[in-house]
Amino acid sequence: MAQVSDTEPDTGVSIQDTDAGQYTSPDKRIRHNKMKRNNRLESASYFNQVMIILSGSVISTALLRRFRLPPVLGYLIVGLLIGPYALQLVPGPDDLHFLSEFGLVFLLFSLGLEFSLARMTALRHTVFGLGSAQVALCSLFFWSVLHYVFGMSSEASLITAGALGLSSTAIVTQELTRWNELNSVHGHSAIGILLFQDLAAVLFLIMVPALAGTSDHSFSLAIGLIILKGFVLFIAMLATGKWLMPFIFHEVSKTRSEELFVMTVLLVVLTAAWITHAIGLSMALGAFIAGMMLGESHFKHQIEADIRPFRDILLGLFFVTVGMQLDYQVLISNLHWVVLGSLGLIASKGIMISLLASMLGKDRSSALRTGLVLAQGGEFGFALLTLALANQLLKPGLASLIVAIIVVSIAVTPFLIRFNSRISLMILPDKPFEPSMPHDTRELAEATSELEGHIIVCGFGRVGQTVARFMKKENLPLLALDNDPIRVQEAAGGGENIFYGDSSSRKVLEATGVSRARLIVVTVNEYEQSLAIIRAIRDLNQQVPVVVRTRDDSHLEDLKRAGATEVIPEALEGSLMLVTHVMSQMHIPFRRIARMVQTVRQQRYQLLHGYFHGGHSQLIDKQGNPLLRLHPVQVSPTCFAHNKTIADLKLSQVEILNVHRKNAVIESPDNNFIIQSGDTLILQGMADHIEQAESRLYGG
Repeated sequence: MAQVSDTEPDTGVSIQDTDAGQYTSPDKRIRHNKMKRNNRLESASYFNQVMIILSGSVISTALLRRFRLPPVLGYLIVGLLIGPYALQLVPGPDDLHFLSEFGLVFLLFSLGLEFSLARMTALRHTVFGLGSAQVALCSLFFWSVLHYVFGMSSEASLITAGALGLSSTAIVTQELTRWNELNSVHGHSAIGILLFQDLAAVLFLIMVPALAGTSDHSFSLAIGLIILKGFVLFIAMLATGKWLMPFIFHEVSKTRSEELFVMTVLLVVLTAAWITHAIGLSMALGAFIAGMMLGESHFKHQIEADIRPFRDILLGLFFVTVGMQLDYQVLISNLHWVVLGSLGLIASKGIMISLLASMLGKDRSSALRTGLVLAQGGEFGFALLTLALANQLLKPGLASLIVAIIVVSIAVTPFLIRFNSRISLMILPDKPFEPSMPHDTRELAEATSELEGHIIVCGFGRVGQTVARFMKKENLPLLALDNDPIRVQEAAGGGENIFYGDSSSRKVLEATGVSRARLIVVTVNEYEQSLAIIRAIRDLNQQVPVVVRTRDDSHLEDLKRAGATEVIPEALEGSLMLVTHVMSQMHIPFRRIARMVQTVRQQRYQLLHGYFHGGHSQLIDKQGNPLLRLHPVQVSPTCFAHNKTIADLKLSQVEILNVHRKNAVIESPDNNFIIQSGDTLILQGMADHIEQAESRLYGG
């Protein structure tokens, strides 16, 4: 029985015992063992890479969330540190690229669920009009600068211009979703442009071998094949999504198996991505179309909930691989060029997109916010630059510099998207310019020309429809506006007097007869959108009453200052209704209850402002602004506040709502009220202001 030679560890096991006589010589056995050992080492290495990435991502995300910074920055920093240009803990992004790209696939699929076929039809002018104009103008501008100013060749300038002209689909859609701006006017414009950019990226990838002279087909033939493939794919997926997918998910849901449902969702997403990848298109584009096909089914919300964990984890891995593209030595040695290039890219691209959006019908504020959102470079730029390097169209040093510029612009993007509204208000503090009335607005004006003394409802969701039902019972004339084409179609089919339009557009409001309206009710969800609608209304009519619905009282005073006549916070009104029922059950006279509730409303819900927060309470709103909170402070004999008046304490940033003294409660004490030992002060204010006030009360 042959034994293993000295070149391998002696296991004492014969060839026949191990592999049933498959090997006939010790040399073959040795080669086989080496192959198995190499495979194990590769598997262990791959596992180690994933562990390093996950560990770094967890630590960085936890730290950044503590400082209220976007987690995307953490992923980029982790990629930079562990990548091949720094600590070299992970050799490079190539091994992980295919897996990380699935993050983009799941992101686009979930985005497709939000943008159904009807909504995409409404966005067709944005996708093919504004999108094509953006890609053409930005590419032409960057090509001219690179070719004539910096002296790059025409071919290198064209590929680099394409890389800079594309924006980051991943970070823009993630941050717009995070700040609930996906369905805003600038959110729709940004998504429409990004969709066309995904198509343009495929064309740029085809151009690289054609420019290098290594393509097997002519450029025009390749473009024609891509268009034909895309059209056939869209029709096939449209038919599949309309007839086959609902049947499949209906049958799967009848099994009541969560595992089977999740596996089916994953199979659908990956199959769509595989099909588009197989025919030479973007995997993300196929996932988006698949999501769009399922966007109108009643399985939409369950599907979205099931894929969210996979999407978020893989998307984090995607951003880590983006960070690994950055060579810190290039960043340091060419820091001035990287900073100037990033600023130039963001400024020039933002301005061009803003001008195009304004010229094609968007108001100046929405156009500027669209430009801010899309001012960065994109992840498709890395693929273009890598392919250009492989075809020797770019020098390695120049490619590294451009990659650094794109990565830095991506790192800045979360802040641009988070504060795009504030930046817009800083740049455009005056009334926004709006273009001449488009054709559909003229039709709206004609349809509403006979209305007089009517009610306009801005936003026709659940609240807006409730208002409309009560108004119809009283036979009051009413007109509704909404920017959801499906809702408009459904409601119009049900006999509602509703029109598709942006309620923050002065031209749309003017067409609805806002100058003749008796009352305007704003029921949209988002504070920024409500603020824009109120300002547009007040530009046109200073007298009409405006009733605004909000979720809570965090922006009540801001909305009042903007021109709202009444602001109705849902959370506080729900609390008042509950109190009314509770007090009724306690047999308190109804007139007394009504008087108390009316007093609270007249005082702008002052009694209900703020509340005692728990461990899971939300301390900031969706815009990142801190919320009011209540906090009790008990005064002891050693406290600075003992035997001091409220005026002596000089608590300018918090308010003492009441003082609990033994069994009594002193409401709204004045400045001459003397605080005594044993008193419990109820403070109202922001979290950091309350901490400062507490330190003042205790230590002076």
